[in-house]
Amino acid sequence: MAAPAPSSGDGPLAGVRVLEFTQAVLGPTCGLVLADLGAEVIRVEPAPTGDPTRYLRGFGMGYYPFFNRNKKSVVLDVKDPRGLAAAHRLLQGADVLVENLAPGTMDRLGLGAEELTSRYPRLVYCTLKGFLPGPYEKRIALDEVVQMMSGLAYMTGPRGTPLRAGASIVDVMTGVYGAMAVLLALQERERSGRGQVVRSALFETAAFIMGHHMAYAVASGEEVPPMPERVSAWAVYHQFRTADDQLLFVGVTSDKQWERFCRELGRDDLLADPRLATNNDRVAQRDWLLPELRRAFAGMTLAEAVGLCERADLPFSPVARPEDLFDDPQLAAGGSLLETRFPDGKVGALPALPFRLGDAGWGKRADPPGLGEHTAEVLTAAGYTDEELADLADDGVLLMGRNADTGGAQ
Repeated sequence: MAAPAPSSGDGPLAGVRVLEFTQAVLGPTCGLVLADLGAEVIRVEPAPTGDPTRYLRGFGMGYYPFFNRNKKSVVLDVKDPRGLAAAHRLLQGADVLVENLAPGTMDRLGLGAEELTSRYPRLVYCTLKGFLPGPYEKRIALDEVVQMMSGLAYMTGPRGTPLRAGASIVDVMTGVYGAMAVLLALQERERSGRGQVVRSALFETAAFIMGHHMAYAVASGEEVPPMPERVSAWAVYHQFRTADDQLLFVGVTSDKQWERFCRELGRDDLLADPRLATNNDRVAQRDWLLPELRRAFAGMTLAEAVGLCERADLPFSPVARPEDLFDDPQLAAGGSLLETRFPDGKVGALPALPFRLGDAGWGKRADPPGLGEHTAEVLTAAGYTDEELADLADDGVLLMGRNADTGGAQ
């Protein structure tokens, strides 16, 4: 039976208001988690052009459409005292502020953590940076920078050729940890009545990701080899090329799996070979065993090899590309892809949050907002009159009325 589609209802954070002063991936990821869980997340973008991420090319084209569903867009020039006053009007009703601007930027804008938590004692102020407090904390960092600093890039590429991971994994995970910290601070506020500053940082997140490699260094007493040179704990944990020139990863991680694999392969001779009785025995025989298995897979099509692995109940996967996920039957059946209309009008199915509470998942209430789409709505609710908004718009202090579906002025 297919899992229920993610809910598009209120969510557990309904009633929580979040102001987001963010850009790129790190901060918007934190806001995305909170928005998907039901919080009202208001992106405060700089006037007149908004978040620069909206205009990125290359791989950056995917940032804004993915990380900004279920949010509202308000465009303010907070460098203007009138724009800053409007931001403070919004802060009066806010529970959380999330920011990932360069170190010192929020302080220069008059929106620093110390000032705001003093003025709004119930505010949870989430600051996402390159580094937690320490000698590096004033440095500007990027996902790729901390992948190099932490050893992640060293572990990913061949020796002498460090290679960043193929997704902004540190940005994303730091944003998720930031959202976790926000939830904990909101829970603590229920007891104490006070908010607090919470922090998450790229470098410390990258170090956490590398923790098991650090533990390996201690346990082995050896230099940690990069992943392309690693000695796997399992004898069969490799990619195999099939007769139709496709790649299939196959893992055989227990003696029971080895038995089922040999039976389905029709290789009782391998099963009976005393040199291959246990996984550790098979590790010692890899020099001849793996070429033998490569020849076996080379005689099968990908479909035949997949069928064998399914019957043997092995962990396996064809080597996929990102585009393959659009048609993945698991994601489709589980309601894990959310149809999303991009600000330029394109439509694509993008991943939902990857967890459930009971049977409840978290869906899409709104597409990524157009530039300034909610400025009038949010500021009117904060007490501004139409005349005041028009005057501020004329002076360039705010921008109103971009429709998310068309990108055109309303």
